[in-house]
Amino acid sequence: MSAVKKLTTPLTPKAVRDLRKGDAVEITGTIVTGRDALHKLWIKGWPEYPDLTLRGSVLYHCGPVVRKEKDGWSMLAAGPTTSIREEPYEASVIAHYGFAGIIGKGGMGPKTLAALKEYGAVYLHAIGGAAQVLARKIVRVQGVRHLEEIGVPEAMWILEVKDFPCLVTMDSHGESLHEEVKKSSRAIFDELIGKKKAGAA
Repeated sequence: MSAVKKLTTPLTPKAVRDLRKGDAVEITGTIVTGRDALHKLWIKGWPEYPDLTLRGSVLYHCGPVVRKEKDGWSMLAAGPTTSIREEPYEASVIAHYGFAGIIGKGGMGPKTLAALKEYGAVYLHAIGGAAQVLARKIVRVQGVRHLEEIGVPEAMWILEVKDFPCLVTMDSHGESLHEEVKKSSRAIFDELIGKKKAGAA
C-alpha cells in the first residue's frame, strides 16, 4: 500500500492532478460542510462568501451533530452522508465555487465525474460509521453560514481539520473506483446467473 498523501487546503491544481484513484490522503486546513438544502440554496441564487476561500477548498457531505459552547461551537459527530443525492447539483457547484475536493460516501454519478475531470477536482470517500472518530479530526469550528435559513445539519459549517482521513475514489482523470466495483460485481452476478441457468437446463 502506498504512503498516505498529506494535503493542505486550498489545494493547488497540481496537487489535485497528482492524485489518483486509490490514493489514501489526509487533509489539513479549512473545509466546509454542505448537503441537500445547501446545494438547493446555492443553485437557486449562488450566494457569495467574500471572507471565505472556497476555490481550491473541500466540500464535505456531512450533517454534523453540533453543540453550542460559551465561546463558539464544538463538533460531537461528523460522519459522511450519502453523496449521490447531490448528483443533480454537484457539477454546477464545482464549476461555480471551484471546489477541488468533495468528501462523502458511496460515490457520485457520471455528471460529477465529468466535472471532476473538466475542472480539476477529486471525490474523496470518508469512513462511514465513524462519525465521532472523524469529529476528533476537527480542530475548530471557524464559523457557520445559513444556520437560521436551513438549520444545524444542513448549514454550511466552516471547519478547521487536521489529518482528516479519506480515500480518493474518483479522480480528475476520469477514473472511478465505484464504477469499477459496479462493473466487476455485475460480471460476477451475470456469471452466477449463467451457471444457475445452465444447471437448471
